[in-house]
Amino acid sequence: MKRSHVNDIIARSDAFMRSFGFTLPPFAYWKPEELKARVASDCPAIYDARLGWDITDYGKGRFDEFGLVLFTLRNGDASNLRTGQGMVYAEKLMITLNGQVNPLHRHAIKTEDIINRGGGTLVLQMYNSRPDGTVDEESDVEVATDARLRRLKAGDLLKLLPGESVTLLPGNWHAFWAEDGDVLMGEVSTVNDDLTDNYFREPVGRFSAIEEDASPVHLLVSDYDAWLRAR
Repeated sequence: MKRSHVNDIIARSDAFMRSFGFTLPPFAYWKPEELKARVASDCPAIYDARLGWDITDYGKGRFDEFGLVLFTLRNGDASNLRTGQGMVYAEKLMITLNGQVNPLHRHAIKTEDIINRGGGTLVLQMYNSRPDGTVDEESDVEVATDARLRRLKAGDLLKLLPGESVTLLPGNWHAFWAEDGDVLMGEVSTVNDDLTDNYFREPVGRFSAIEEDASPVHLLVSDYDAWLRAR
């Protein structure tokens, strides 16, 4: 992805979030040099927990067809899950564009609630996992949607209107996209680790390579190692 495109996506995404009454925390708007200084002084958790902007085209180079905007608001540490104490949770805001596919994947550790916060209809295609972790294309999928248990055939589509949500357990394969308009999504989950706890059915690049055709207005979490630690 070109950096100029990333800058434009961030600006449009912030406006879209604000249109539904969601205002991001101050660190969402820090310029790269301020972010670097603050991480080195009083905000190390931004780097350690990978908080902030995350934009991906899954390495396909066609963001409008395959992609996602994410902003990680808060995130604990995996060690907290072992003790059951401290910050054992995470929260994100996400945007999926109308017709923009987010490929089939699962998590091995994370349990997550996916919430349609506003816009169009959020569509999820769902499968269970086989014992070896691969996609089970035969068994029914039982999921909770706002405390209501629902049973779906393998590969069926679950449609969530604004305000509705679904609880995805480890091993629940899911792909998703928006219909009838872009969708603002919320994610409330156990501790999030996008480096090691994303398993895609087809090989994809979770973090996009960036072509530096412009200066970054705001950094992505995938920029942090190069910009915050090596400079």
